[in-house]
Amino acid sequence: MTVLDDIIAGARRDLEERKARTPIDDVIRAAQAAAPALDPMPRFRAPELAVISEVKRKSPSKGELANITDPASLAASYAEGGAAAISVLTEKHRFNGTLADLDAVRARVDVPLLRKDFMVEEYQFHEARAHGADLVLLIVAALTDDELTRFLALTADLGMTALVETHTAEEVDRALAVGAELVGVNNRNLKTLDVDLATFGGLAERIGDSAVKVAESGILTTDDVARVAAEGADVILVGEALVKHGDPTRAIGSFMAAAERATHS
Repeated sequence: MTVLDDIIAGARRDLEERKARTPIDDVIRAAQAAAPALDPMPRFRAPELAVISEVKRKSPSKGELANITDPASLAASYAEGGAAAISVLTEKHRFNGTLADLDAVRARVDVPLLRKDFMVEEYQFHEARAHGADLVLLIVAALTDDELTRFLALTADLGMTALVETHTAEEVDRALAVGAELVGVNNRNLKTLDVDLATFGGLAERIGDSAVKVAESGILTTDDVARVAAEGADVILVGEALVKHGDPTRAIGSFMAAAERATHS
């Protein structure tokens, strides 16, 4: 069993507990009552690099990253720094996140929010919308082509945007084949947790202009930002470097400035 398999198995167990507490009909009604989802794509398609800043307490590869007692305050710092969107981990076992974190952040900021979790059933998409998410994550390695197609359609029906995450050329091809418009390249192999920052550059050309390109994981310094920006990243998703920085507002600005220099030098 890979690390990804183990995480998904845990996510399914947690999902069954939530389904037992809250019937799907109640979740659907809550999703329908939520304010309309925000559209992140205009900002993601803008010439300037967009930053998705992540509220992330821990990870399977690094363990504890930060003691985030007030996710809403951290999110407000991200928004002040110019974050185009904010990612909130809601998986509890490996990442120590909760849907309550998403609720708190939604109540505090008015930028698009990504529910960062392992989405494997339709229930979770209605749940995401009910808690104010504007984006959801679809991990190609965890889903069949049929699931990708169905989940992309459901995401659109709910007014949300799907970040379709890839790690290999085959996964990029699968993402593009089902019509993904926002394609992430994760520099971390979720099956082994190994990180190789060259992964993004190796796949960016394959994506081309078919979709907005997001570089994920392993982006820790302004040099890393400059590298992926020069390789064609439209968006970066950064968690560890921001939660450990001490001044995330300033860090986001420095990342955006590094990208500007890299793409206009």
